[in-house]
Amino acid sequence: MIDDTDKKHLIRCIELAQEALDDGDEPFGSMLVAKDGRVLFEDRNRVSGGDQTQHPEFAIAKWAAQNVPEAERKDAVVYTSGEHCAMCAAAHAWVGLGRIVYAASSAQFTRWRAELGAKPGRVRPPSIQEVIDDTIVDGPVDEFAERIKALHVTHYRTAGAQQ
Repeated sequence: MIDDTDKKHLIRCIELAQEALDDGDEPFGSMLVAKDGRVLFEDRNRVSGGDQTQHPEFAIAKWAAQNVPEAERKDAVVYTSGEHCAMCAAAHAWVGLGRIVYAASSAQFTRWRAELGAKPGRVRPPSIQEVIDDTIVDGPVDEFAERIKALHVTHYRTAGAQQ
C-alpha cells in the first residue's frame, strides 16, 4: 500500500511539520499531489495566531476547491504528517479530494498527549473513516512514528502546551 513515492512525500510533510514547530506552531505539515506526481500545494499548521482552523489539510481543501477542476480532485492525493481531524476530513470529502496518506494516527497522538500529561483536546479525535466514506486512506506509517512523536514532545515541552 505505502510505496517509496508515498514515503518521499511523507518525509516532505514531516519537514513542513518541523517548519511549523520552528515557527512556534503545532508540528503538522501536508501537501496535495496531482495524479501525474506534481506537487500542487503544500502548507503547515498555522494555529499559533489564534485561529484553530488554520490546519494545512483544511488549507489544501480550500485551495483545491478554487484551483483544481472538480474532475481532477478525486485523483489527487493528500499527504500529511498526522491523520486528519474531523474538520479537515469533512473538508476533504466536501471538496471531493482523493486518497489520503498519513504518517501518524489520531490514536497515536491521543496516546502521546496522555503520556505527556496533556489534557484532551476540545474536539474528539475520530479516525478519518469515522468521518467520511468512499476515500482510500493509508496510514499510519510506523517508520515515521518516533520522528513525529519527537516533534510533538518538543512542542509540548517548549510551548508548555497542556492543550
